[in-house]
Amino acid sequence: MDEVSLAAATERARSDPGSCAVVLVEGMSDQAAVQTMAERSGRDLPAEGIFVVPMGGATNIGHFVDLFGPHGFGVRLVGLCDQGEERDFRRGLDGVGPYFVCVADLEDELIRALGTSRVEELIQAEGESRPFLTFTRQPAHRGEARDQQLRRFMGTRSGRKVRYGHVLAAALDLTRVPGPLAGLLTAV
Repeated sequence: MDEVSLAAATERARSDPGSCAVVLVEGMSDQAAVQTMAERSGRDLPAEGIFVVPMGGATNIGHFVDLFGPHGFGVRLVGLCDQGEERDFRRGLDGVGPYFVCVADLEDELIRALGTSRVEELIQAEGESRPFLTFTRQPAHRGEARDQQLRRFMGTRSGRKVRYGHVLAAALDLTRVPGPLAGLLTAV
């Protein structure tokens, strides 16, 4: 969980709840991608009073809705989740604020939007071709589709998923922003 974003959102919500919104995302890689895409679209979310807060997993949504929602600070809430976590988000945000659902997860959405060849170029540019090749040769991953190998590779080392959240969003053509991400940025 990103304590800095949480502290900034809490401070603003406490002092002037009508002037801000909180975007609830599952993790820090989602936060990196959302913030990068907003910046690339010419937006400065913190200056707009919009705080992207990673919750450390979808099951924590109740806590964050209690803190920031109608029975807490009363700020506007928006969410982004993985398909497998939609039930938690529906339970937490239904009637409170809109939420947008990614097929599989946000990395999957970004990989599909960029295409596997482009993502492999980005991995090469990041100096990780050799680790990726090693990963794809492991028995558990040999038979997987390339997009699945790419997605799984990004989660294999601490910090890698966050780094690629930024890298993928930074490389994305602005006319190919995945629906859930585009919907989220339109909603805030």
